[in-house]
Amino acid sequence: MITLSGVDIAVFVVFVAVVVGLGLSKSRDEKDSESYFLAGRGLRWWLIGFSLIAANISTEQFVGMSGQAADYIGIAIASYEWMAAVTLVMVAFFFLPKFLQSGVYTAPEFLRIRFNESARLIMAVFTMIMYVGVTISAVIYSGALTLSTLFPAMSLIPAAWVIGVIAAVYVVSGGLKAVAWADLIQGSALILAGAVLLILALNALGDAPVAELAHSGVATGIPDDAGGWTKLMELNSEKLHMVLPAWDLVLPWTALVVGLWIPNIYYWGLNQYIIQRTLGAHSLAEGQRGTVFAAALKLVIPFVIVFPGIAAFNLFSDEMAAEAARDPQIAAGNEAAWVRFQDVSQAAEAPPVLFDFDDAWAEANPDRVAPVDAHNRAVEASFGRNVEHVRLVGYKYDTALPLLIGRLVPSGVGLQGFVLAALLGAVVSSLASMLNAASTIFTMDLWRRYVRPDSSEAGLVVTGRSTVVVFAAVGCLVAPLLGNPRFGGIFTFIQEFQGFISPGILAVFLFGFFVKRANRWAGAVGLLICPVIFGVLKVTMPSIAFLDRMAIAFVVVLAVLTTMTLVRPKTDPDVVEHRPTIELVPSNGAKIAGAFVVVATLALYAIFW
Repeated sequence: MITLSGVDIAVFVVFVAVVVGLGLSKSRDEKDSESYFLAGRGLRWWLIGFSLIAANISTEQFVGMSGQAADYIGIAIASYEWMAAVTLVMVAFFFLPKFLQSGVYTAPEFLRIRFNESARLIMAVFTMIMYVGVTISAVIYSGALTLSTLFPAMSLIPAAWVIGVIAAVYVVSGGLKAVAWADLIQGSALILAGAVLLILALNALGDAPVAELAHSGVATGIPDDAGGWTKLMELNSEKLHMVLPAWDLVLPWTALVVGLWIPNIYYWGLNQYIIQRTLGAHSLAEGQRGTVFAAALKLVIPFVIVFPGIAAFNLFSDEMAAEAARDPQIAAGNEAAWVRFQDVSQAAEAPPVLFDFDDAWAEANPDRVAPVDAHNRAVEASFGRNVEHVRLVGYKYDTALPLLIGRLVPSGVGLQGFVLAALLGAVVSSLASMLNAASTIFTMDLWRRYVRPDSSEAGLVVTGRSTVVVFAAVGCLVAPLLGNPRFGGIFTFIQEFQGFISPGILAVFLFGFFVKRANRWAGAVGLLICPVIFGVLKVTMPSIAFLDRMAIAFVVVLAVLTTMTLVRPKTDPDVVEHRPTIELVPSNGAKIAGAFVVVATLALYAIFW
């Protein structure tokens, strides 16, 4: 909880005014669809790079990823960032040329060229549902959680509507160019704000007696006068590994082989609100430079999000336990898990289920620890740990970031105002990107194609702006529901639900990119069977981590597409409706920089393996 001083309020207001003013000043007279949705295909590399980061990094990461880091997952969650660096290099040189050569506005439109209209329609509908029901709602929730934690007088629901309304007004007024120019400031501010939190957290660790820090029992030999980085490394040695056991349901080591690559490549190469920046590039070379620049920035992100999250648990584990005790959704989730435990433990033929619990839950439920522990030992002795896991939670890990801000950032010097402005900017930036992308897909792939094919350019822009309002309202209604612990934290919630569609989308696009004679109906079939495969695996094999389920679904879809193509390959040529109007010469400098990014990523994995 914080109380902003006059200086902090002034800094906050000036920052927001500058960001919004710059964005709107750069996007006047956006009256045709290419100008509104793709910034007139005139974005330069530095705008693309910062805009990719700002669109990606939101309170979803600052809250969700730092919360996962505060939990047992630790630095392993950084794989989403460091593997993304390699993925972005792949996207720059394998995906981007194909998209720009086809002149498309959206990723679904590319499927019409390579497969058929049905594939385009199915992906457009799937993507719309995922954006509005999952990603937009999750970003609103994480931002609202931050505001409601820092300002207890504001509950979660009104905080969600404040964020949703601000974002809707912002994107309706501008367009992609407005978003990209605003992101230039917000992307820089995000990294700087994260660096501030890391420095403050390390200073707080350095000043705190070791006995008062969580995990102090594992490192009693650390002197109290040790530096903050030393304490962070020693206190959290079990969290500083990129590899988790194969039975882990969030990020098992097996996912690093195949599973984690699927959401990464889908997100950075096929996700509309990300690739919309590269589709708006001034040239192929500018798009490649901007994408590789974003890849280099991704290497920095774990240092300003993951490490502060780990430190937050050391510093504020008691506060996290108190927040969990006050949270009715966590209480309801724990009670449901306890009922499940009673059913399983009393069954004649009990299914192999482990009930994991943290220290805070054990302290709050001393009479329940012994039977749960005895059950877990019996299950492990018979089946090992590669079985279904159910969690009993005593800490509210997603409060890691709000606690860092509320307890460590000094008031009265403008720093609190700057950090809050950067976080609000992160929410607005990501929401603006998602809302603009969702409205682009609805307008170009659904409205223009099936409802009003004769719509004017001005009419398309009006439709896009109108749908932004609708999508923002739906996101605000869904967002407050995401605090339930059964979702496993908002970061895992987003990744798992994307698993229903992302393996199929990735398999279909890769097949379309590299198999010239791909069956015309393979795209539609691959998209439709993926949710079925993933859903069946989720119900029948709950002990398999969702990333491993994604890998299985991906392989099965590829096998089906291959079979269809072998039986009946296509014979007619692809038809491109919109010929590219930009220069398509690749960048040699970006290739060299991309190689350095890959080597640096491998080095980081070697250090923290």
